[in-house]
Amino acid sequence: MLLVPERLETIGPLESEHFANTAHSALFEAMRTVPAPEVHRTSPVWPNQLLDAAQPQARALTASYLHTLISVCPTDAHAPAYAQMVRSGHARRVLRRHAGLLAQAARAPGPDPAGAVLARADQLAVYLDGLATTFPSHPGSMPRTLAAPPAAIQTSAEAGDEERMLLAAATAHPENLQRMRWLHESDLTTPLHSALFACLTGLARRGAPVDAITMLWEAQQHGLLHGEFGPADLLDAVSHAGGAPKHWGQRILRRDLLRQAEDAAARIEDLTADEATTVHQLATGSRRALAALSSVRTRWHQAVGGTSSGARATATATVQTRVPQQPATRAGPAVCHPARPTR
Repeated sequence: MLLVPERLETIGPLESEHFANTAHSALFEAMRTVPAPEVHRTSPVWPNQLLDAAQPQARALTASYLHTLISVCPTDAHAPAYAQMVRSGHARRVLRRHAGLLAQAARAPGPDPAGAVLARADQLAVYLDGLATTFPSHPGSMPRTLAAPPAAIQTSAEAGDEERMLLAAATAHPENLQRMRWLHESDLTTPLHSALFACLTGLARRGAPVDAITMLWEAQQHGLLHGEFGPADLLDAVSHAGGAPKHWGQRILRRDLLRQAEDAAARIEDLTADEATTVHQLATGSRRALAALSSVRTRWHQAVGGTSSGARATATATVQTRVPQQPATRAGPAVCHPARPTR
């Protein structure tokens, strides 16, 4: 564009912030603000004007560097392709920044960590919608980089205490289990606690009596009792209830929501680290990484009785995303099928 300023009209929607290099960003911004004179082909007037306009923001720019840029350009006719490369690099950097912010929200303590995580996830989803429009799909749209397996669930003393309180509260108030279908045994961090919660929900679904004795029998039938965790340990774990099962269930589900967000962010960062992955492949892989978080998010909204923040509404208002609508159910009498004749 230094050689042929007319290429500015053919490179598409390129902005100065799309450049990773500060000097290049300042130079491109100067190109958009300083008009090229008619004599630019015979006199170096325009490069000198650009240098004067860009140097306050980029002191390292020199006249010799501008002439170096001109000399290394293969052909000015390929400027639109070069601009697409710049846009792709910017998209990769912004996507990685979104993933970093999502991971930071999952780790940072705060009054509403789930709300902060969901707000970041909404912003990431809106950005992915924009990428799908700016970078159309092609035959090789699936990501070539294998997603890293989810990180092992890290348990903690606090998480273990909350899960034990859930087991005791649910044993004392089993009627609440039917209203807590939003909590799955996979949300618990300790395998033993997860298996015991599965025993509790199994008893409740069958309509069987639930108390410490029936829990002991159910755990024994599932082979959960052993030398390090015997009947006395189980009875002690489920016999000291404190608080409502819903309270402890929400805390456990929130912890799983934050863990899923951190895993999704790590997978997206791995995708952006592969320079051979195209932008559309990045968008496809990022959507897959967010799928597990979306599943937990739906159950979290069920647990708290609605959305935990206004982030989704704000993000949707910013970028309208087309969602395929299901056909409406037709009103009318039920379809009657003829009875089969008995032999």
